[in-house]
Amino acid sequence: MKNWIIALLLVPTFHSCVIAQHQDPAQLKYADLMTEETAKKHLTLLASPEFEGRGTGQKGGEKTAHYLAEQFKSYGLKAPVNGDYFQPVNLVKVSYQVQRFVVNGTAYENDTDFFIQGDNKQATYEADDIVFVGYGIQDKKHNDLAGVDIRDKVVLVINEGEPKDANGNSIVTGSKKMSEWASSRFKRVQELLKRNPKTILATGDYVDQNMARFGKRLVGGRFSLDDGNNAVSGTTQAPVVNISSRLANELLAKRQTSLEQQKNTPSTFTIPTKVDAEMGITKEKFADPNVLGLLEGSDLKDEIVVVVGHYDHDGILPDGTFFPGADDNGSGTVGVMELARVFAKAKEDGQGPRRSLLFIGLAAEEKGLLGSKFYVENPIFPIENTVACINMDMIGRIDDKHLNGNHNYIHAIGLDKLSSELKQITETANHTYTQMELDYMYDDPKDPMRLYYRSDHYNFAEKGIPSAFFFSGLHPHYHTPEDTVDKIDFPMMVKREKLVFHVAWEIANRDKRLPVDSNKE
Repeated sequence: MKNWIIALLLVPTFHSCVIAQHQDPAQLKYADLMTEETAKKHLTLLASPEFEGRGTGQKGGEKTAHYLAEQFKSYGLKAPVNGDYFQPVNLVKVSYQVQRFVVNGTAYENDTDFFIQGDNKQATYEADDIVFVGYGIQDKKHNDLAGVDIRDKVVLVINEGEPKDANGNSIVTGSKKMSEWASSRFKRVQELLKRNPKTILATGDYVDQNMARFGKRLVGGRFSLDDGNNAVSGTTQAPVVNISSRLANELLAKRQTSLEQQKNTPSTFTIPTKVDAEMGITKEKFADPNVLGLLEGSDLKDEIVVVVGHYDHDGILPDGTFFPGADDNGSGTVGVMELARVFAKAKEDGQGPRRSLLFIGLAAEEKGLLGSKFYVENPIFPIENTVACINMDMIGRIDDKHLNGNHNYIHAIGLDKLSSELKQITETANHTYTQMELDYMYDDPKDPMRLYYRSDHYNFAEKGIPSAFFFSGLHPHYHTPEDTVDKIDFPMMVKREKLVFHVAWEIANRDKRLPVDSNKE
């Protein structure tokens, strides 16, 4: 027994000696230039109120782009966009604007009293009464609209749940199992829209919960790449105004009832109250840039290894609330800068890469991976010469899965989706230099998060470019104002940067480009 224990104790020492024999002194030297101090200096600034949450189309986003360009220039990276570091990404913001929403003489506020789902053109909506239709269910066993005409009417509906009997069984199914009317809020709204109402006022606990959680972000609009069309498209379909339970109860009080009463015994009736609203979509054009810095290689310089991280986040709201985005994705942005700095230093010392490295701070990821989509559709260097994409998106925290366990980890996503050798390179680099747990949970095709498809590397992967996504995982402060610098685990953030550095070094210096020999997507 003692000998067995001694043998076990000797294994780590032997193992570390084996690793040391294979370590490249040059890689160690430059990886060690990435420190907690440099990471903290950059990230503390990027996540500060001065950068206003780095919002797309906002001053904070513009300031961040200039900061990245200044850093790239200071490292000696070339400006590859016709002598500039900026590749403008032409964007369109379509937002829903409410000029007024007045009910019974009282003006209500978008994002405080309601939020709207709709893509209708700007129009006015006037009515002398509102038709309450209970749950809005249209089923053989329960029909809230039997004999009710809602064409051109303003309709109020409870848009969640369904009526139950005294035993708690669904009136529709006759059992504890809820019907599809309850499982999908969209079904009842879609069926109501088929009856051509003027507008739908939908209410339920989900409205209060969404407004409490997202606030003014609910009215931030949606973004897309600019297709050159200046027309404001829109439909004539009725908008759906999701109103707070407070506003709904104010309306129902005019008929001496309430939401609670109607949830138990729904009925259909008319509420005498005037509605006067003007609302619809508007279109705004602007351009936020991708920020590019090139470190030219030597004998294989025409082949490009792309290292990316998006610099945008949720920005600042009209009420002054800002989203620091320290982890998402200040951490990955710092990672891109740090790799650019140490690779540039290596080249300055005569240890430059064989292949060229293109470092990109990507715009508008939070709006639908738009900066990366724009780049792959308008590449500065031929896509066929791009041999790999390495993406760092949130590398600074300990996620919920690992919080009470091993902190020495990184989620590695998509490594062997297109190239078996990318995974081999990563595992070898990790074994040799960083010795972290490589967690592949998000590569499971059944994983509901589908994270492989939800960050910028995916647009490169769609072009057949082997792509890796390094990620420290989700946490309770994801997309909240609490994603702050004080919660960053800087030792682990730097360790993750170092793994990406070693992977990029190997890809940039190997004799053959990565093969595209797998199709696991």
